[in-house]
Amino acid sequence: MARIAYILLCHKDPDAIIAQAEQLTAAGDCMAIHFDARASAAAFERIREALKDNPNVTFASKRIKCGWGAWSLVQATLNALQAAVDAFPRATHFYMVSGDCMPIKSAEYIHDFLNQNDVDFVESHDFLESNWIKTGMVEDRLIYRHYFNERTQAKLFYGSYNLQKRFGLTREIPSDVQIMIGSQWWCLRRRTIEMILDFLQKRPDVKRFFSTTWIPDETFFQTLVRHLIPKTEIDNRTPTFLMFSDYGMPVTFYNDHYDLLLSQDYLFARKISPEAHELKDRLGQMYATEGMTFHISNEGRNLYSFLTGRGRVGRRYAQRFWEAGNSLGPEREVFLIVSKKWHVAKRLVDQIVSETDIPCVEYLFNEEDTSLPDLGGIESSLAKRTRHRRAVARMLFESFDSNKLVLCVDPADLDIIQDFCSVQARSHVLEIECEYSDDYLIGHARRVGLAGESSPRESVARLIPALRSSLVHESELIREAEFDGYLRIRETNSNIENETAIAEFLGVSLDKAQAIMSLDYLFAD
Repeated sequence: MARIAYILLCHKDPDAIIAQAEQLTAAGDCMAIHFDARASAAAFERIREALKDNPNVTFASKRIKCGWGAWSLVQATLNALQAAVDAFPRATHFYMVSGDCMPIKSAEYIHDFLNQNDVDFVESHDFLESNWIKTGMVEDRLIYRHYFNERTQAKLFYGSYNLQKRFGLTREIPSDVQIMIGSQWWCLRRRTIEMILDFLQKRPDVKRFFSTTWIPDETFFQTLVRHLIPKTEIDNRTPTFLMFSDYGMPVTFYNDHYDLLLSQDYLFARKISPEAHELKDRLGQMYATEGMTFHISNEGRNLYSFLTGRGRVGRRYAQRFWEAGNSLGPEREVFLIVSKKWHVAKRLVDQIVSETDIPCVEYLFNEEDTSLPDLGGIESSLAKRTRHRRAVARMLFESFDSNKLVLCVDPADLDIIQDFCSVQARSHVLEIECEYSDDYLIGHARRVGLAGESSPRESVARLIPALRSSLVHESELIREAEFDGYLRIRETNSNIENETAIAEFLGVSLDKAQAIMSLDYLFAD
């Protein structure tokens, strides 16, 4: 039966630490606490006094001053680990948490999960080959010695670093160890922890090497687990749910994130706001609940991107200058059908193909598997098509041997519409205005990854106002752009109104437009 020893690194808010320890040990688990030596002795004594009668809580034998990106964080973890190994001989797993972490599954669920998965949960990617590090130094973290804290001793940190670079004072990485990198939030089995502690006794050179690397909490345990444990016994992911903003800062969770957090395929989450008292209380009560069912949908990251992206201007990269200079030719005509309901646009396109000789391509810049003629390879990648959209359109004109081309476009792609309307060609825009029921919006949320199939309907329903507002905003932006030749058909319009718009859009007779619009289920979901 799984029994967890939580390894808690913390540095503030004694009351919250006490509550966290009591909650996590109430189900029979235990905890080893390292409270940063930078914090006051009075705060530490308050924690010790409040938890002194809890047999499932112990403390690191030595408190040290911790600094971001420094070895001190790893040493503090090792001190707490040794205390936990000594104090809790029946602990089967050791789970790294901070004072900002809270469980998002019940103790019963977590214990069952660990019983069923006899592996170590640690994110570990090849340090040099992976793309885990997005910006800043990579190899230099390892081959130079970093004695100073980058945040509190910036001048010394960069002075020492630049001096070593100038004189070529590099060092060798231990030859028998492959450096790995990943999240510092892990859950390791007892045997793994004991092997790590034993390895460090035998290999002080490895510990010495990591002690002067930069940000070793992202590499130390990640490397040693991979070095000591077979790959088949490692689940390469963190069991703790965390997200980062566009600026590389951790996303903070608040009271209204309860349902979202419980639906993620993780055991814990960070970082919980210190002010989210209601969320902490609910998660604490949930942790002690038995027989609870969790509906895993894992839409958190997509949902966050959607909600934080709303209202921004200039969300997409602009096209290259050489793209903007491309011309399709003044004799050619581009007909853009803009619709959020792709199935409606595709039905209309089928009708246009059957009633006219105008070639049509469905959602060329949105769907990977759009049916296309051979364009020499550029058609094989959605990214290539989008990046070189004018070149693709020009090749389509040539492939179809036509001066007319109908393309379907999602209303979110305003930049694409603007691009085609600015070329030396005649451009026409037809927006299809549809009605959106709540059921459709819920389905849309699931299709685009804002919700999972198992997400509770009441949770998804909370997205409906934001989704509806987003769709309205996309339409408003298109109308405000005042494109020449802009027309619109509506689900609520009369037949004659829509037929007239189609006739003007395509430049066909009213009879032909009536034939195109004769599909009685055009707007049906």
